[in-house]
Parts: sequence; structure tokens; C-alpha cells
Amino acid sequence: MRPTFYYHPRMLDYDFGPQHPFRPERLANCVNLLAHYGIETTDPGVATIKDAMRVHTESYLDTFQKIDALIAPGKPAKDGIYYEDSPFVQHGFLSGDNPPFPNMWQATLNFIAGTVRAAEEVRDGAPMALTLGGGLHHCSKERASGFCLLDDPAIACAILREKFDRVAYVDIDLHHGDGVQWIFYDDPSVLTCSIHETGRTLFPGTGFSEETGAQHTSLNVPLEAYTTGDVWLNAFRETIVAAVSKFGSQAIVLQMGSDPHFSDPLGHLQVAQQDWLEAVRDIKKLGLPLVACGGGGYNMNSVIRMWSSAILALSGINHDDEIPAPFAEEFQTPRFSDPNPPGPYGRGREFAQQSIDYIRNHHLQEMPTP
Repeated sequence: MRPTFYYHPRMLDYDFGPQHPFRPERLANCVNLLAHYGIETTDPGVATIKDAMRVHTESYLDTFQKIDALIAPGKPAKDGIYYEDSPFVQHGFLSGDNPPFPNMWQATLNFIAGTVRAAEEVRDGAPMALTLGGGLHHCSKERASGFCLLDDPAIACAILREKFDRVAYVDIDLHHGDGVQWIFYDDPSVLTCSIHETGRTLFPGTGFSEETGAQHTSLNVPLEAYTTGDVWLNAFRETIVAAVSKFGSQAIVLQMGSDPHFSDPLGHLQVAQQDWLEAVRDIKKLGLPLVACGGGGYNMNSVIRMWSSAILALSGINHDDEIPAPFAEEFQTPRFSDPNPPGPYGRGREFAQQSIDYIRNHHLQEMPTP
């Protein structure tokens, strides 16, 4: 039986505008391609403030709804919301990354609903549930950040904790999953794992190996710019796969940001589609209850290929590498994989080995086990 795949067009309402890199059509295009392979969608409904309250503070959610009311369609914003000590500024709503837009409160609830429902389904006994919405991993308990207004992966972890004693969060996005990390930094029941371009060269400037959490349950694998996919995948297996197993994880939340790809305009890693997909398959092979959601990815061509292939792999659907003709023409890409990824292979190995060694010598030795 195939896992439920949650999607509804209302999820596309999460839209910062035509000039913003976080484009909602990424999701719609993938859904159209997946339908060709028989992937049916299930309406997740909408998330609620009660879902958000699992991980966010009351003051943050109150400020979110207040600014939403101030920018309602046809209602000009009141003077004074931009002053330096404004709660809207303090909570991250007026930054360039997170420009306010009408009805953004409801749009955000629409967008994260797939992750929330997938987590509830797995909590209630399903072996796996999927969505390509959400993945908003930068939002902290009380601050919007990096295109992220609510933290649905953290909400999913909280939901799974209602049933499972030990939950692992695995983040394969280009950027450090800082919001999820800080939310669970002092909670030894949630292992947060993130492999990403180092914060020395990329937003959000965090995610160093020394950020270990109170009980070594925060695990970061920073990689230097231009690290190739073979090195990326090896580092993932040597650290995150090993840690998820040693921790005794009983369920996993997987954030599938596709922006490690070498064509992505916001980063500098050199990961090919096939390398990234192997990491998704590695998580599936662990055989644990799994919630998978979307994330970053800002080159439309690579996002479509990577997200669609991930959903097909997680759903157990074998397929040819060639993309069906109508879609290949529309998306200007003939196949899922990258035939000529950039090289030379092995780039970034020395830096990656430093991260691997640190995790082996600190995390894996000190990590609490069941």
C-alpha cells in the first residue's frame, strides 16, 4: 500500500510574491508530474493555531496574527509598524526574506497542513506519510526567518513524540536546520541532524559541529562550499545514518530540501540528483515510521526532478530515468538524474572528514542510547 501523499492547491497560497525565490509553483509542477506515475493526492485540510502552539510561543503567534490583520487586502498598513522596537521587527516579519503579504497567517496554516497531517497519520500507526509542502525549518519558537513563518518540521516532531519516546529529525537541505535545532536543543528525546553548507559561507551562519545540544542530541555536518556529491553522501552516511541508528530512533521526520543541487542559485554545494536521492533512500531503508516534507530548492528544473524522484522512491514506484515527453519538454529536462555533475570528485573531502571525525569522537560516543 502506497503512503498517503498530502497536497491541495490552497497550499500554493504561501506566496511572497513574483520576485521572491520561494515560488509556490515548485510544488504544483511536481504534483502534475507525479500524477503521471499514479501518485494520488489527499487533501490535508488546514492546520490550526493549536498545531502551531505545539512549538511556538503565544507572543509570537499573537504578533503574527496582528500583522496579518494590518495588511489585510484593501486595508492600508497602520503607521508605526516599522519602528526599530516594533514587535513585528523583533519577531522577524518585516525582513527582506519574509515580506508580509495579505492573508499570510491562513496561507501559512494551509502550507504546513500536509506536514501536520502526515505526522498525525504516522503517530496513529501509518508506516509513512508524505508531502512536499512545508519544510519551514528556519523559524524558531518566536522569530520568523529565511522564508519560514511557522516551523512545521518541529511541529511534526512534537506530534510524533506523543507516541514515540525517541524521534529523529533529518535535514538534507542546503541550509542548516537552525529553527528545529534550537526548539529541541535541550530535549534529549529528539535527535536533530543537519547536513549543510557551512555557516561560514551561507545563511543562517550556524550549524557548526560544536553545537551539540545539552546531551549531544544536536548533530551538525557542515561542509565547505563546492563540496561534491560523492563527499556529501559519504558524510551523510558516516554521521547521520549512524547517529539515527545509535540513538535508537523510533520515528523520523525527513526535511527534503533540494537546494544542495549544484544548479541552485542560493548556495555553493555541488550535489547531483542521484547523490541526494541516495540519502532519501538510505532513510527509507532504516525501516522506521517516516514523515517526509519539502523544503528549500530554487532552481525549478532541479527541484522538480529531485522532489518527484524522492516521492516515487518513498512510494516504492520504479520508473525509467527518462522523464515522459510532455513533461520533459515543459520543464526542459530529459531525465531525472544528472549525467554530467561537476567535479572533480572528492572536492571538499578534507573539510568533510573533520566534521566526520568530530562527530565520531564526540557525538557518537556521548550520545544517549536507549
